[in-house]
Amino acid sequence: MTKMKHLNIKSLAAAAIAATLTLSSCNNLFDDAPNNKISEEAVWGNSMLLDEYANGWYRNMSFGFKTLVPTNALLKGLSRYYMPWFGDQLSVGKNDWFNAGYGDILKANESSLSLWAQNTWSAYYTQIQYINTYFANHDVVADQAQKQRIDGEAHFMRAYYYYLLWKKFGGVFIIDRTFDPLTNAEKFPRASYDEMVEFIVSEADKAAALLPVEHESISLGRATRGAAIMLKAKTYFWASSQVFQNKQKEYLGFTDDKSSQMLAKAKEAYDELFALGKYSLIPIAADTQEGIKNEYRQIFLTKNSQESIFEVQHSDDGDYANKFGHKLDRDAASPFFTGTTAAYTPTHNHVKEYGMRDGKTYDPNNPYENRDYRFYANVLYNGAVFHNHVMDMATTDGVKGVDITPYGTSTTAAFTRTGYYLGKFVDETQTIDNNDTYASSQNFIIWRYAEALLDYAEVAFRINDHATALNCVNQIRQRVHMHPLTSITWDEIVNERRIEMAFEETTYWDFFRWGTAMEKLNGQTNPLKCITITVKNGKTTYKEANLNRFPGRIRVFQEKQYYLPIPWSDVRYHGVEQNPDWTEV
Repeated sequence: MTKMKHLNIKSLAAAAIAATLTLSSCNNLFDDAPNNKISEEAVWGNSMLLDEYANGWYRNMSFGFKTLVPTNALLKGLSRYYMPWFGDQLSVGKNDWFNAGYGDILKANESSLSLWAQNTWSAYYTQIQYINTYFANHDVVADQAQKQRIDGEAHFMRAYYYYLLWKKFGGVFIIDRTFDPLTNAEKFPRASYDEMVEFIVSEADKAAALLPVEHESISLGRATRGAAIMLKAKTYFWASSQVFQNKQKEYLGFTDDKSSQMLAKAKEAYDELFALGKYSLIPIAADTQEGIKNEYRQIFLTKNSQESIFEVQHSDDGDYANKFGHKLDRDAASPFFTGTTAAYTPTHNHVKEYGMRDGKTYDPNNPYENRDYRFYANVLYNGAVFHNHVMDMATTDGVKGVDITPYGTSTTAAFTRTGYYLGKFVDETQTIDNNDTYASSQNFIIWRYAEALLDYAEVAFRINDHATALNCVNQIRQRVHMHPLTSITWDEIVNERRIEMAFEETTYWDFFRWGTAMEKLNGQTNPLKCITITVKNGKTTYKEANLNRFPGRIRVFQEKQYYLPIPWSDVRYHGVEQNPDWTEV
């Protein structure tokens, strides 16, 4: 299978030209190494090359755990970020990252945000143009079964890229055909929220009509009918948010209040998804804390499971250097396991979100006892056992534990700054050593059935169907052997989502659609918390503190960041309005 060559494109016009003129081939969906260019005619007439062409749409939709935070200022434009880093459930350990693009975005540096927005915009529109190029040529595809499948994938992926653009930029240019600004100076207006919803849903419906409920094993990981329906549901779900109603600019939201209408349509779409009978929660048979922890953690190591609706496919052999693997386990590892990055460290903010079980009350002297079972799966805490090692994040009689002592001699080697390491997603059997060619192979889950249930709980609660909302939340709680709730509140739905979807991308975007980004993404109103554990003369004390207390590290989120800036070259070329309050830098 094939991916498209990575291009350094700085405007929509350049993206259109590049997508029209450039085709390149690679070994498979997971392969990073570009090979020689091939002609369009060779692609449309060859079934294998055609599949390879379509793989580029998947390869570029998300890098999943494959992140990059270069500290060289000249390389900032190459950065790839894990979105939950900008929320409040995760932080990073490397001090020099705060001087890189990550730190700039965390502090709302306008230049870095604009560069990030420009690269994102160009990357998504490049893929849209590749898809449009396929539609311009699909009539010559001879294999009708293959044509139907790839037509479905193309409609889905075009809708998905517009969904991503819409969330980040508001109403954008809806381009459903190829165009070359060198031969036709065509210009596009910004679409309204109504037009964005209509287009994305229309594309998703076309995809659902063409795609199968499940693929043969050889095509595992490609978009399915369920993924298309989920995209439609997520579109209505996003559009129903109160924060996008009664806006003055139609490309920033609805100019009236369509929340009730969008909620009703979201409910219909989720009902359609559930009616497929394809997805279900992976059951947990164990009834002990250790057993539940192990089985729950395994959910996120099982590729394309019964719970998975759509996920990024990573190479099974974990070849990071030559294929589409990633370095999650290496980047998450503590110094005891030769980790030097500490890139995914849970915050104490998140640890406090886990409730108690079995009617127990919280004991500040034993803060990790009797917590929600998912805590033990998701978080490695002081005293937790991981890969036959007892995690030691305490300073005992003046001596720091091995998991908070840098590994090796590197002056930039990092360890947790929060007092915790990542448990969710990581593979306890993964070998971490000095050979960084082979790393990790976990798939990156975009949507799973648990998220659909939690979405549905929100929809039901907002239309005053509290019984359905309660049922959805209890399905998720009872899967992990947590006691069922007897009634439901909005705060309980939010908390359940924060725990079940911990460290997944939705936890970042939830703040946007709930309208709480200004509060939750600012260090002044929601400072990141860490825990310091000290053992002295056999007595253990736990001290909570703010993590980023110093100027230059405090998170900043401004109202204008609800939407990123459109590249100024496209603002000028198409003669459209820029998103509010952004200036050209």
